[in-house]
Amino acid sequence: MESIREIYKIGHGPSSSHTMGPRFAAERFIKRVRDVIKFTHRSGGIKQFEVTLYGSLAATGRGHLTDVALTDILMPVAPTRIVWRPDKFLPFHPNGMNFKAYGDHDNLIDDWTVYSVGGGDLAEEGKPSYKPQLYKMSTIDEILHWCESTGKTYWEYVDECEGAGIWDYLATVWQAMVASIKRGLDEEGVLPGPLGVRRKAASYYIHAQGYNESVRSRGLTYAYALAVSEENAAGHLIVTAPTCGSCGVMPAVLYHLYNSKNFSTRRILRALATAGLFGNVVKTNASISGAEVGCQGEVGVACAMASAAATQLFGGSPAQIEYAAEMGLEHHLGLTCDPMCGMVQIPCIERNAYAAARALDANLYSSFSDGTHRVSFDKVVRVMKQTGKDLPSLYKETSEGGLAVL
Repeated sequence: MESIREIYKIGHGPSSSHTMGPRFAAERFIKRVRDVIKFTHRSGGIKQFEVTLYGSLAATGRGHLTDVALTDILMPVAPTRIVWRPDKFLPFHPNGMNFKAYGDHDNLIDDWTVYSVGGGDLAEEGKPSYKPQLYKMSTIDEILHWCESTGKTYWEYVDECEGAGIWDYLATVWQAMVASIKRGLDEEGVLPGPLGVRRKAASYYIHAQGYNESVRSRGLTYAYALAVSEENAAGHLIVTAPTCGSCGVMPAVLYHLYNSKNFSTRRILRALATAGLFGNVVKTNASISGAEVGCQGEVGVACAMASAAATQLFGGSPAQIEYAAEMGLEHHLGLTCDPMCGMVQIPCIERNAYAAARALDANLYSSFSDGTHRVSFDKVVRVMKQTGKDLPSLYKETSEGGLAVL
């Protein structure tokens, strides 16, 4: 498996697959074209770009600001034309993009097809990942057996595979998460776009203060998740965990526990490492792309990650941590990705708040057990992958079904 750095990317929303991925692709394409010009000794430079968006990228690209992400990078270099093909799905992945660069006399300089496969990652059909594989084990069953045989736990496996440098990176991730919560709690008004969605984080935070401890705890969790998700919807800086569309779940759970239970930053970083490991297993063996498997791969995986993190913080055994993560994912199976107007607002923002609360419930439920249960996390990952394949495309980030057509 790749580094958990690939799960936690710091960048601008509203979508890791529809905004971050295309932006990264545009940057890579410019470099590709300039290399072609350099090595072929072409004269005249780049005169025009053409980008064709296919499937889900085209269906909800405007709402996700895909065209803005592309033109922000390409237009300073050359005029750019965006072609929308929501009717055509390329076989490798629903989020296909084709880039073309033209020189003098409309001569084609370069032609590149690439896919945004979730979490801001890019892939080319038939080509292996160029990223180093740091983890020899790629299932939780294997890693849990390692934990039980060595007496160690999940974050220690991350430390062994990643090296000491991962902790500085996770510290940066944690700082970015906290900053997004604080910004979101301080903002009010209406989010961009035609839906007229008002920010709610500030009011939920204030209302939470007036309740008893139990209700206040839940209200604050909601507020923190709303704060981050609203920042994402506004196109501001957040951390994928594992995606932009599910970026509010992990920060909400960790920030609430950090404040209410006085956990140290060091323990929070270890919880982030464990959560990243579980997210990495799903990304490796299934998908975290809403366009491929629906929202179960985004909010469902985020809930699993946060469930694992919370259970570790409260001293859960490796088996209890695995059980909590399994519940977090299992009870999101079949969740559709059906954003209204193709925007990461309705139902996405509310789903983040609700999933954060469910993660805390999964932690509590698993803590009453000894961690023994029938359906393993890895089995649920396999079911999620198959469920995603079985879902019709109109429920996978195309805005052609479900809540999106209300």
